[in-house]
Amino acid sequence: MKQSIYESLVAKKKKGQRSFAVLIDPDNVNTDKIDELTHLTVSAGVDYLLVGGSLVISNHLDEVVQQIRRNCSIPVILFPGTPSQVSRHADGLLYLSLISGRNPELLIGQHVISAPAVRKSGLEIISTGYMVVDGGAPTTVSYISNASPIPADKNEIALCTAMAGEMLGMKLIYMDAGSGARHPIREEMIVSVAAQIEVPLVVGGGIRDPEKAYRNCKAGANMIVVGNAIEKNPALIKEMADAVHSVLTSTPNR
Repeated sequence: MKQSIYESLVAKKKKGQRSFAVLIDPDNVNTDKIDELTHLTVSAGVDYLLVGGSLVISNHLDEVVQQIRRNCSIPVILFPGTPSQVSRHADGLLYLSLISGRNPELLIGQHVISAPAVRKSGLEIISTGYMVVDGGAPTTVSYISNASPIPADKNEIALCTAMAGEMLGMKLIYMDAGSGARHPIREEMIVSVAAQIEVPLVVGGGIRDPEKAYRNCKAGANMIVVGNAIEKNPALIKEMADAVHSVLTSTPNR
């Protein structure tokens, strides 16, 4: 029986292995770009492909996912900004609840609207506690959500937010500095959160080089997500993947 995406993440966490995911924004790719990216991700041994964005103003989400699926067997996970960003052609969906904000629409409101379509899609649904952390610049997600990010130096707020998300039943905790962040999430914050939660921890936003990806993994991130840096320089995919996969904890995570 095929292992689910979430089961694979949990299994890797138990073994101390790290995962690397490339984020593809449908608004920023055409068919040639998708072919290039999927070729590079396969060659680099990328673990997952995330598809989505805060806006997605184009109407070809289905086409993007289908082309990716034709090109490779890497699991495709939707990273939706709105309830309309659902494609049954993907493998799974991060069902995001913005637990770092106080906007009820992004905590539960939009989920109520999207629930019938999401259930009907047949996708593997992964409930995700989404935490936006201040990356030093206004981001699309902060503007759209109308919610202030967690201050970059407030480790205790991030820790308590992640703990609350886990105790509320979230299967993943996703800490994101946001697209276009000037500064990635500090390792000290990642260490604080990773030490106190049992579920896999995903970290993204502002990661521009393999060294930072490596340090985030050493700090406790189970999955690293990179989008903008790779859009600008696809050649980074191999270096990023190698850096992430080189981290293997001698004592496997809980």
